[in-house]
Amino acid sequence: MTDLQQAEERIRVWRATDHPGHGAWSVQIKATGELAGALLLKSIPASGGSLPLQPSGDTEIGWHFHPDYWGHGYASEAAAAVLAYAFDSGLRKVVAVTAPANTASQKVCIRIGLVHKGQTGRYYNALCELFERTA
Repeated sequence: MTDLQQAEERIRVWRATDHPGHGAWSVQIKATGELAGALLLKSIPASGGSLPLQPSGDTEIGWHFHPDYWGHGYASEAAAAVLAYAFDSGLRKVVAVTAPANTASQKVCIRIGLVHKGQTGRYYNALCELFERTA
């Protein structure tokens, strides 16, 4: 995102989700109150020839943390809780995709029990490493 308007639009989209189990959460450091990052469960778009990309039918778990909070286990701890929430909410399968070079996020995927399925071009019109877990 490059401006406030784009951020506000993203928030509107997240608030409009009516899928049980989908959502976005901020991650706050308990001791300091600082915001470290965010997690989400959302519909992952399928690769396709026209924009906007259409839903694939799969649910994606993802995380974004400020670099100051990398390497402390926060992503793994929060992602494990969100994954448990996903399955408690009735989702049967959750996927995660990473850029091939993003080994840090791939390690988080493994730590929370996602299984590496290899590379795929099914999502985002990009070659990604695919991880998934079923309930």
